[in-house]
Amino acid sequence: MFEIDKQKFGVFVAMLRKEKGLTQKELAKLLYISDKAVSKWETGVSIPDTALLVPMADLFGITVTELLMCQRMGQDGTMDTDQVENVVKTAISYSNDKPVRAFQVRGKWGRIYLFAFLISGLECFLCALFGAITIGLPLVVLLGMIFGGYFCFFAVVRLPDYYDENRISFYNDSGIFNISFPGLVFNNNNWPYILKAGRIWAVTAMVGYPAISFMLCFLFPGAWWVEVVVEMVFIFGGTFVPMYVAGKKYEKGQDN
Repeated sequence: MFEIDKQKFGVFVAMLRKEKGLTQKELAKLLYISDKAVSKWETGVSIPDTALLVPMADLFGITVTELLMCQRMGQDGTMDTDQVENVVKTAISYSNDKPVRAFQVRGKWGRIYLFAFLISGLECFLCALFGAITIGLPLVVLLGMIFGGYFCFFAVVRLPDYYDENRISFYNDSGIFNISFPGLVFNNNNWPYILKAGRIWAVTAMVGYPAISFMLCFLFPGAWWVEVVVEMVFIFGGTFVPMYVAGKKYEKGQDN
């Protein structure tokens, strides 16, 4: 299997960084990683995770192809057969480290989500039948379905290794899902618990909020402000707070 030349890559990154007038610390800040990671790249100890290739190329004003080749292309931008072959092999070697998604691992949460989806549909039908639909019911249930679908089926079960090597307070899943908690460091020690908190909220939103909507309609008929308050508390207090608490509780397992 073709592997990228770490030493050549490091020299190329150092050259690009200096051309931009950036220090290792400044580059690390722009990429949301530690300057220690940049130092490892430039000394040939390691290479960046695949998720960083595009932002790095954009930052340096070059193409991902040039970054993988560790050199700038000519004025015409053409490559000979050997160059194309090397780029393809490099891309393949990177792609072999694809993240594992939840649906690729046998588990109970996919079944729980599908069961909650069916129950939620039945509950919403009954709420409509008895005229017990609050303002926030469709929104909360829809958010539960969307977030639940992601957390139970499409979320990565393990973060890239650079999350364990650096102190990163945000997660970006290729533009599909973005999450940021100031003061909370994401790593593979607390990620499973963050996912679990998100899954529990999503399932609760799908199954539990229709029942809450039903009760609100009969206990506070016409009091829309009560519905809005309950909805906001349920959404923000029910999802972000538990995820943050779970992440904070288990983040100490990160290697420093």
